[in-house]
Amino acid sequence: MRSTPPPADAVTMPLARWYGDAARDLPWRRPEFHDEFGAWGTLVSEFMLQQTPVNRVIPHLEAWLARWPTPSALAAATTAEVVQQWANLGYPRRALWLHRAAVEITERHDGVVPRDVEALLGLSGIGDYTARAVAVFAYADRHPVVDTNTRRVLARAVLGQAQPGSPSRRDLALMETLLPEDAGESAVFNAAAMELGATVCTSRAPRCEICPLLDGCAWVAAGRPDTGDARRRQAAFEGSDRQARGAVLRILRDAAPDSVPLDSVLPEWPDPLQRHRAIDSLIADGLAEADGELISLPR
Repeated sequence: MRSTPPPADAVTMPLARWYGDAARDLPWRRPEFHDEFGAWGTLVSEFMLQQTPVNRVIPHLEAWLARWPTPSALAAATTAEVVQQWANLGYPRRALWLHRAAVEITERHDGVVPRDVEALLGLSGIGDYTARAVAVFAYADRHPVVDTNTRRVLARAVLGQAQPGSPSRRDLALMETLLPEDAGESAVFNAAAMELGATVCTSRAPRCEICPLLDGCAWVAAGRPDTGDARRRQAAFEGSDRQARGAVLRILRDAAPDSVPLDSVLPEWPDPLQRHRAIDSLIADGLAEADGELISLPR
């Protein structure tokens, strides 16, 4: 296993060349997208892309920005409108966090998404990755941006591991050692590392034969060993509390803005206790509102 990073050029140069030819044509990468929506479009796309495949995000992103093209426009929306527009994107608490962030941007930053990473971290629902992604991809500042895909590329190409370990600040420090000094080039490298992890250096079936880092990859050089790295498996959706929550939200979205009787919500759900948990957790999270024997989206 390689203990020190390879020369930065051995990673950055082939990866940047590959990205120039192989990058997917995604809306948030187009100049016209940034001209129209700027940092706000980047922020919305990053919220939606958390734990959600790109192909599901694109139509929702376009509809969202058509309805709320600025933070102040979203800040003026009701919670019910926001949850309803989020539709089936999953993890609907993200919609509430994005709404709160829009209010905070409007009130604290005059409706302009801040550029400073610390200011971005002060907004609801924004962590290390999203703050740096906005600063880099919207404002072209130089910061390491590390998501799950990037971590996998670093683990294999640099550290010789089959899978990354648990996320830590060390990931940012390692990425920092590889970043070009030029801010524009560093933004390309950040995007390229994520793209490689998403399309080539995938978790289950990496396509090493077409990887631009093949010749210098520490994991390949070692014979692609199973290094025993912890692999966190996502819990099954079928039969989960998350499935029950989603089913309740669909009923409430279809009925909005009206309320529905509580006893008419999933009366045949196979696990009554899970049904109750789903309803109670949605109310606790602010995604639903109960009034006596009625339930609705928040008003």
